[in-house]
Amino acid sequence: MAFKPISGKIEKNQTTIYEREQGQLKKKVEEELLTLQEERVYRESEVSIRDLISPAAFRVESSFLQLGDIYCRTIFISAYPRYISIGWSSPVINLASTMDIGMFFYPVKSAVILKQLKNKVGALEAQLSADREKGAPRDPLRETALRDIEQLRDNLTQGTEHFFQFCFYVTLYAKDKKELDQLSEDVEGIFGSKLIITHKVFYQAEQGFNSTLPICNDELYIPFNLNSSPIAASFPFVSAELTSDNGIFYGINLHNNSLIVFDRFSLQNANMVVFASSGAGKSYAIKLEILRSLMMGVDIIVIDPEMEYKHLCDAVGGTYVNISLSSEAKINPFDLPKQTGNLEMSTEDVIRSAIITVKGLLKIMLGGLTTQQDSVIDKALLETYAKKDITRDADLNTVQAPIMQDLQEVLEGMTNSEELVLKLNKFTEGTFSGLFNSPTNVDLNNQLMVFGVRDLEAELRPMAIYTIVNFIWNIVRSERKKRILVIDEAWWLMQQEDSASFIFALVKRCRKYYLGITTITQDVNDFLRSQYGQPIVTNSALQLLLKQSPTAIDLVQKSFALTDSERMFLLNSSVGQGIFFAGSKHAGIQVLASNFEDQIVTTNPEQLLAIEKAKKEFEEQLLNKE
Repeated sequence: MAFKPISGKIEKNQTTIYEREQGQLKKKVEEELLTLQEERVYRESEVSIRDLISPAAFRVESSFLQLGDIYCRTIFISAYPRYISIGWSSPVINLASTMDIGMFFYPVKSAVILKQLKNKVGALEAQLSADREKGAPRDPLRETALRDIEQLRDNLTQGTEHFFQFCFYVTLYAKDKKELDQLSEDVEGIFGSKLIITHKVFYQAEQGFNSTLPICNDELYIPFNLNSSPIAASFPFVSAELTSDNGIFYGINLHNNSLIVFDRFSLQNANMVVFASSGAGKSYAIKLEILRSLMMGVDIIVIDPEMEYKHLCDAVGGTYVNISLSSEAKINPFDLPKQTGNLEMSTEDVIRSAIITVKGLLKIMLGGLTTQQDSVIDKALLETYAKKDITRDADLNTVQAPIMQDLQEVLEGMTNSEELVLKLNKFTEGTFSGLFNSPTNVDLNNQLMVFGVRDLEAELRPMAIYTIVNFIWNIVRSERKKRILVIDEAWWLMQQEDSASFIFALVKRCRKYYLGITTITQDVNDFLRSQYGQPIVTNSALQLLLKQSPTAIDLVQKSFALTDSERMFLLNSSVGQGIFFAGSKHAGIQVLASNFEDQIVTTNPEQLLAIEKAKKEFEEQLLNKE
C-alpha cells in the first residue's frame, strides 16, 4: 500500500482560512471606521441649545460686555440701610427693560455669628463705658448698634432668625452704549433713593455676566451680611395689589388670584381707555363695569355705534335714544349749557366756546374750511346767536338756541358765502335735513342713557357722535354729578382732527365736573397714531388691554412700555384676559361675571337669540293665561 503526502494540502487550507479571517477582520474594521466617521460628521452637524442661544462673538471691556449687537453691564449691591421695605427690588424688576438678576444665599452657622457678636458687644460696651467715665456726650450710633446686636443675638439664640451672606447682582441689556449708560444711571438712582449703595463692575464684566446666568455660579462673590428678615424682604416676586375698600369688581388678578376692586374716581382722574381686537371681550368688560357702577349710584351715558348696549339698557330700565335721519329724537348742535352755580364761565365765554364747537362740527360736515370760509363762518355764527338774542347779557336758562336753518339764512345775506350755503343746504333741506336742523327733544332724566347711531350712514356717524358728545358735555357742565361717559369705537372720532381735539379737551377737563370718560377702540393703530391718541392715553388713569392683533402689538408695546412677556401674553390671551392698569400699578386680569350678569351683558349672538326666544315664549304663556 502506498501513502500520498497531505502536508501541502493542509498548509494550503490553513492559508485559505487565515486569509478569510483576515478579510473578515479587515471588513469589520472598515465598517467600524465608517461608523465612527459618520458619528463624527453627525456630531459636527448637530446643533445644541447652546449653539442657538450663544452670540457669534463677544467683546470684554472694563465695565461692560458686548454680545454681538447687545451691550450688557452688571451692577452689584455693596451695602444696605438699617431698614429696607418689603419688595424694595420691585421698582427695578418692573422696569420695562431686559435684565437678569442673580441672588445668592450663603448660610452661616449661628454659633459662629454668636461668637463674633459677643465680641462685638463687649467692644461696644467697653467704648460706651469709657465715654461715660470721661464725661463725653452719648454716642447714638454706638447705642443703636448695641441694641440691634443684642436683639439679633436673642433672635439667633431662640431660632427665630438665621444668618446669611447675601449677594445681589443685576445685569442690564441695551442696544447701544449710550442707552446702557442711561439705564445704569436709572437703576442706580432707584437703588439710591432707598439708600442702597450700588457699584458697576470694574474689570469683572465677564464674571458679572456669568454670575447672573441661570447656572448658579457666583463668580463675583460680593456678599453682605444679613439675617432672615431683610432677606425675606428681598423676595423679588411681588405682584401688584389692586384691591381697595371702595369701588367695583373688575376681575381676578392673574398673578395672585386676588380680587381687582377699584374706584376709578379715587385716582387723579376717572378716565379709562380700552384697547382690544375684535371679539376679545372689550364691550363685555365695559358692560360689566356699567352694570356694577349703576348699583353704586353712578350715572352712565353710552354712545353705542352697533346697538350692542340695547339689551343691557332694556334690562335695567334705561333710556335708549336711537339717532337717525328718520328718528324722532333730535339733538341741536347749537345748544348751550344752562347757567347754574356749577357753571364757572361767563356768558360771553360760553357763547365763544359754543361757536368754536359748532365750527368744529361744520368742518367735519363740509369737508374742511378755507381761511376765508373760516372767517365767514365765525362771523355768521356770532350773528346767528345774536339773531336769537343770545349775547353777553342774555340769560342762558330762558333763551332758545338757533338751528342749522338759522345759520344758513345768515350766510345767505353775507358775501363770499355762496359755496357754504350750497353745502349747508344738504343738511337743512336736502337728504340729511332730519339730523341737525331741529331743536333738542332729548332729556337726560335716567341713570342710564344710551345713544345708538347704528342706523346712521358711515358718513354721518362722526358728525352725530361729535354732536352727542357736545350735548352731553353741556349737560355735565350744567350739573356736577358723578357720571361715566362711554364712547365705543372711538376711532370714528379720531379720524377727524377737530373731533379728536374735542375729545382730548374733554378728557383733560372732565375731572373738574366729576365725569369719567371711557374710550373703547379695536382699531388701535388709527387711535394711537393720531396726534391726540397718545395724550388721551396719558390722561387716562385706568387702562385695560385685552387680546391684541399682531399688526397692532408693536405700537401697543411701545405706547404702554410693555415687557416682551406681557407682549406675548396679549397676543395669546383668551377672551376676557388682559392687563389692567390703575395709576402706576398694573396686573394681569381675568374678567368674570355671574350667570345673572352674563345674561344681561352678553354679546354672543347665539345667547342673545336664545334669550329673545325665551322672552317670547314667556310672553306667549302670559297671554295664554289671560
